Amino acid sequence: MGNRSKRVLPGFGLSLGISLLFISLILMLPLTGLVMEVSAMSFDQFWFVITDPRVVASYKVTALSALAASLFNGLFGLLLAWVLVRYEFPGKRLIDAVVDLPFALPTAVAGIVLATLFAENGWYGQWLSKLGIEIAFTPVGIAVAMAFTSLPFVVRTVQPVLEELAPEDEEAAVSLGASDGLVFRRVIFPALWPALLTGVALSFTRSLGEFGAVIFIAGNMPYVSEVTSLMIFVRLQEYDYAAASAIASVVLLVSLVMLFAITLWQARYLKRIEGR
Repeated sequence: MGNRSKRVLPGFGLSLGISLLFISLILMLPLTGLVMEVSAMSFDQFWFVITDPRVVASYKVTALSALAASLFNGLFGLLLAWVLVRYEFPGKRLIDAVVDLPFALPTAVAGIVLATLFAENGWYGQWLSKLGIEIAFTPVGIAVAMAFTSLPFVVRTVQPVLEELAPEDEEAAVSLGASDGLVFRRVIFPALWPALLTGVALSFTRSLGEFGAVIFIAGNMPYVSEVTSLMIFVRLQEYDYAAASAIASVVLLVSLVMLFAITLWQARYLKRIEGR
C-alpha cells in the first residue's frame, strides 16, 4: 500500500457530481425558468415592462434605500465587529449571537415588529414623532428594514479579518509615536477595507431583493415608497408571470454584476498583495 491519504468525504468525481446536482436543482433550475419566461417576450415588450414609470420609480426607491442601509451597516457593522473582537465584557457572547438574529428571524416577522416599533404610537415612533421625524411608512422605514436584515453580512465579513490582525503592528506604530487615529488609518484600516467593502456590497445586494421585512413598514405608496420586489409581487398577483420575470431579471442582473465585480476585484487585490 502506498501513502494514500484517507478522505473523510467521497472522491473528487462523486463530490463534484453531488455539488453540481445541488447547484442545478437549487440555483440553476429557477434561474432557467426565469430566463425562459423573459425569452418568451419580445424586446419591445420587455423594455415596456421594465421602463414603466411606476417600476422605474420603484428602482430608485429600492436602490437609494439599499445604498443608505449599506452605508449605515458599513459604519455600524465595523464598530460592532470592533467591539466584539477587541473588548471583553459581560454579555459579549449574547450580543455576538444576536448579530445573526436577522438570519434566523422570518423577515415578515421582522417587518411587522419594525412597523410596530416605529409607528406614530410605537415605542420609538412616539418619541421620534415629537421631533417631527417619521420612520414607518416612509422610504426611511425601508432603509431601516434593509439595514436590519443585512447587517450580519458586514459584521461577519469584517470580524474574522479583525481577529487575524497582528497586535505587534499596532504596538510598533504606537511606540513610534503614532496617535490612535493614525494607527487606525495607516495600520488597521488598510487591512480591513477589502473585507469592509465586500460586506457593504453583500449588504447592498441582499437589500435589493428584500421583501418581507420591507413590505410592512414601507407604506407602499406608488412613486414614493414602493420597492421593486413589491412590483414583482403585484405582477404575480395579476398572473403576469412574464412581466414579473422581466422586472426580477433587472434586479438579478444588477446583483450578479455587483457580485462579479467584487469577486474580480478581490482576486486582483489578493494577487497584488501576494506579489509584493
